[in-house]
Amino acid sequence: MTRSCAGPCLLAAFLLAAAAPAIAGDISSPAGNAKLAAFDIVRTTVSAEDDALLFRMEVSTSAGATVPTPTGEVAGSTVYSYVWPTSLDSAQVGFDAGQGILALAATAHPDFDDTPLEDETGDGDAGNDGALWHSHWVVLVPDESCGPGALKVRDIPDGTTPTLPKTWPGLPILLDSPGFTPTIDGEAVEVRVPISTIGGQRGINYDGVTAALRVSASMHNPLLCVVDVFDVASGDLSLPGRSD
Repeated sequence: MTRSCAGPCLLAAFLLAAAAPAIAGDISSPAGNAKLAAFDIVRTTVSAEDDALLFRMEVSTSAGATVPTPTGEVAGSTVYSYVWPTSLDSAQVGFDAGQGILALAATAHPDFDDTPLEDETGDGDAGNDGALWHSHWVVLVPDESCGPGALKVRDIPDGTTPTLPKTWPGLPILLDSPGFTPTIDGEAVEVRVPISTIGGQRGINYDGVTAALRVSASMHNPLLCVVDVFDVASGDLSLPGRSD
């Protein structure tokens, strides 16, 4: 049985996730369900540790070793991601309330840089680091223009002035670049999130997803679509994990 879920299946799961029951503990997943071993989820956890939540995803092998092939263009380029969908409200990280599914993501994309406040390579240029794994908060919503039942990172309509985090990178989507540096070691990806940055909340529901997103040719509305789901930790994106 595969853990992948795309199209209407994925959309339905996201819409039902907030109402699904959750149990304390991690999410274990059978190996061999993803076409890329670096995105084949075997265990997903979010644990409260002192003043932080530790988001962790374990895969079959070589976490973070596979990144998109550069195209030389932003439009049409690909983003690879390790994603933790959560029950957190979008307002808890600085967006307006109720905007969609808030997810933490570790992403890599060699064709553009969306962390203008960070210099991940330490070379004095904060605009050339997109190929390195880095973190984002993203708000996910359905959009049929991305494909039947597909999801996207929520666009900011022209002429609107939504509430945005101070570390919003300036793209016309609900994406934040909070500067939480992912740690990648062997088969695991970890991101440590200070609890103070999410309104002090320690207990959250969560799931795990590995996926590819693509920048649209239009470069806006939609700008960033989920185009390929490699694996889903729970199998149905029901957010069964609980961090407390």
